Amino acid sequence: MKYIKFLLTGILFGIIMTKAEIISWYRIYEMFRFESFHMYGVIGTAVIIGIFMVQVVKRVQMQDIKGKRISFYPKNKSVTRYLLGGIIFGLGWALVGACPGPMFVLLGYGYYPILIVVLGALIGTFVYGMLRSKLPH
Repeated sequence: MKYIKFLLTGILFGIIMTKAEIISWYRIYEMFRFESFHMYGVIGTAVIIGIFMVQVVKRVQMQDIKGKRISFYPKNKSVTRYLLGGIIFGLGWALVGACPGPMFVLLGYGYYPILIVVLGALIGTFVYGMLRSKLPH
């Protein structure tokens, strides 16, 4: 019962993603072919809201669910790692036709082939967890 607000927020977010057509393979296809501004507008809006919310979190000294103050650390100045990570992420996104964000929304919507993507994401996360201490951060 303690986490019901997170479940309800997730359900609301899923409905918003569906209504905004963010889960649409066709919208993602349009984006990668530079045929429509729709997804770029959504992503740009998310970036602006993210910047604003990070400032709110910093100014009000927001806490996480366990009561620990949320803090931010200086970024690594290495551009190469971000480019490589972005290229891998973008290629995966283009090949799958889905961003990791709406994977579970697609599953809930009844697109069961997305289970392959969910499984791949879980395996990738597990492998990263195993190799994390050996990777440059």
